[in-house]
Amino acid sequence: MSRITLPRLSVAAATAVTAVLLTAVPAAAHTEVEADKAQALAENVTVSFHAEAESDTSGIKEVRVVLPEGIAPADVAYGEGPKGWKFSATDDGYTVGGAELKTGTSAEYSVVVRQLPDAEEVPFKTLQTYGDGHVDRWIELDENGENPAPTLKLKAAAPGAKPVASSPGASASPSPSPTPERTTPPASPQAADTGKDEDEDNGMSAVAWTGIGAGILVAAAAVVFAVRRRGGAGE
Repeated sequence: MSRITLPRLSVAAATAVTAVLLTAVPAAAHTEVEADKAQALAENVTVSFHAEAESDTSGIKEVRVVLPEGIAPADVAYGEGPKGWKFSATDDGYTVGGAELKTGTSAEYSVVVRQLPDAEEVPFKTLQTYGDGHVDRWIELDENGENPAPTLKLKAAAPGAKPVASSPGASASPSPSPTPERTTPPASPQAADTGKDEDEDNGMSAVAWTGIGAGILVAAAAVVFAVRRRGGAGE
């Protein structure tokens, strides 16, 4: 019995170990990112991307990136990319695209970031669109996920490094002057409404408490009366 069981157990154990090892291997990021100055608060940094082609039937025609917190679309400029491709800023990032690349050809391009944020790492969620409409979504923030977003790990900021002021393009839409105006008015009407609601609640509470008090007195009197009747009947 032991001669038959042990080999079977060995095969089963080997299979289990192999399965664990295979599942423990993290998924490779098929869109990679690197920078010439991968350091927090570094300025005028060239960030390069390598979007690997995953389709055997169609080529990449567009790459869309959602910028991480701390980098505004207006603070990103196009560097280099496939011939004929153009750069366009979006509300939350940018797109780079043009004529469909040859099937199997990876999309390599770069952008220049005005300043990297003060963080340990910055993810660039990426969507690759192919000529046939298929989209690869590299957007997971877990590096061990099936579709991890390309993430740039940063060194600590250099001594004395400080955040730069917002670029003119970024401040054009939300100009500095309207900011306090937008902040102040909502606060005062809200405070006024809150005070009004409190006054109304206090007025209603006085009436309500009067009724509740009267009800309690009536209930207490009824209880006392009932107790006395029961006591009299017992006597």
